[in-house]
Amino acid sequence: MVLKDHVGTRKIPAIVGIGIISGLLAGLFGVGGGLIIVPALRSLLGMEQRRAAATSLCAIILTASVAACVYAAHGQLSLLATLCVAGGALAGSQVGAFLLRTLPERILPWIFVAFIMLIIIVSHVHIPTREADIVFTVWNIIAMILVGFISGIFAGLVGVGGGGIIVPGLEFVVGAGDLIARGTSLLVMVPTSVAGTFTHARHGLVDVPTGLIIGMSAALFTPCGAWIAGYVSPKVNSILLSIFLASIIISTVYKTWAQSRRAK
Repeated sequence: MVLKDHVGTRKIPAIVGIGIISGLLAGLFGVGGGLIIVPALRSLLGMEQRRAAATSLCAIILTASVAACVYAAHGQLSLLATLCVAGGALAGSQVGAFLLRTLPERILPWIFVAFIMLIIIVSHVHIPTREADIVFTVWNIIAMILVGFISGIFAGLVGVGGGGIIVPGLEFVVGAGDLIARGTSLLVMVPTSVAGTFTHARHGLVDVPTGLIIGMSAALFTPCGAWIAGYVSPKVNSILLSIFLASIIISTVYKTWAQSRRAK
């Protein structure tokens, strides 16, 4: 099989590797894997930020679907909360997709970095509990819709599934336990990623073969990450997430700086 656009068969091992790592992280942290997919596509395959973000969403469809099933099998998922968050996320993803097409390419990496820094800050403001469930009040339902809308904007704009916003949002705003927040977040990512991918594909931004290979590779290893998550305390998980995110910031800033130097 020969892949078009940025990818040839000689790069398939790298693409599979991206999928394996993103799958483990999806299961462990309750994210779709876009936080590793986007910078990896830029660094290893030389994709521009806009195309990497769109292709990442394509991969997240498979990754999030499998991860959500794993969490659901253990009862760590709320269907009602999913509906609330997904409603907002679907609307927000269209806003994000529009911004991705219209904002200048040069500022997109810095939006990505700002997004990651926001996740780090939020994850340390509130250390979640493990057993807390979601309480459905009028305020909490409105709050979940708003959390979904914000996550959808970032999903469409920077190519992540939105878990970096949904998980701490559910934990901090409505008091959800960390595992049920991750499971719910992953299920929300499925329709959000489908909507975002469809929108981007209509404008020719998605490298579908690459996205599918990453997604299938990630799906195989997502259950491993979810299994590990059950044995890691919420506090340790928050620390590990921050270390991982800090490395992504360093990589993204370096890549952007190097590209700007070459462009001069």
